[in-house]
Amino acid sequence: MSFADRYRDPERGDFHLLTLLRDVAILIVALIVLRIIWPFYSVPTGSRGVVTQFGKIVGIEQEGLAVLPPWRKLSVFNIRAESATIENADGATSDTQPVRVSLTVRYSIEPNRVAEVFEKYSHDGDLSSYVQTAAQEIFKAVTARYTAPDLIGQRAAVSSDIYAALSQKLKLYGAQVVNIDMRNFSFSESYMSAINEKVTQEQLRLGAENKLKTVEAEQKQKVAVAEAEANALRARADGEAYANLKVAQAQAEALRVQNAALAQNKDVLELRRIEVEKVKAERWDGKLPQAIYGSAPIPFLNVGK
Repeated sequence: MSFADRYRDPERGDFHLLTLLRDVAILIVALIVLRIIWPFYSVPTGSRGVVTQFGKIVGIEQEGLAVLPPWRKLSVFNIRAESATIENADGATSDTQPVRVSLTVRYSIEPNRVAEVFEKYSHDGDLSSYVQTAAQEIFKAVTARYTAPDLIGQRAAVSSDIYAALSQKLKLYGAQVVNIDMRNFSFSESYMSAINEKVTQEQLRLGAENKLKTVEAEQKQKVAVAEAEANALRARADGEAYANLKVAQAQAEALRVQNAALAQNKDVLELRRIEVEKVKAERWDGKLPQAIYGSAPIPFLNVGK
């Protein structure tokens, strides 16, 4: 039977609107009832199912399929890591310098405290408002323990202190801190200008010290070279003086030996004179000198000519 035939009077051919409305109403009621008494639920990965009965928590379902009676309700509760962002959190250092920073805190609900968080703080695991308030409070408390220079130079220690204090704070809400990112760390413009000026002066000072060290090193090098050259000259002079001394000592020793020999045998001197005269005679060419002085010796005369 077609849709038209079902709701049309076969005798008069009229369309039975009331019958149609009745059937539609029956279908809607059936769907509502089915929805109410539907027993099958699904708990997604990274979530827990909070089971309530007339508003009271009666159980926690794990990930997967959950079958519940109609008088119980299942609420999906997220336990995956969530993030809360705090823009321009402000504080003051121990030396009264205002400071600002932007924080991103990643956190997650402790699985064994889902029922507590659901009952007291959040029905879906979103604690961002609590985390933002706690992070702002912790940042003020931590920065007050540091001076401005220490806050800049010990940023890792500051981050560690914030992490420890915020972890302790969020335990009250059944959450745990995964990690904290700090960015846009800034002070007042006047303080930043003073820091820049100080850095510039420090760089100039270091440059001057390095230049002075370079000059001192060059001077030390020149002194070392001069000392080495002086030592070389001194060593050379000492060597020459020593050599001259040894030559003089050798000559003196030779004269002493000769004098000793002459003193012991006076014929040696005469023998030397005869040897000298012999050499002169052997070298004479037979010509008499043109000018003869009174003291000039004549070795011999050739009277045969």
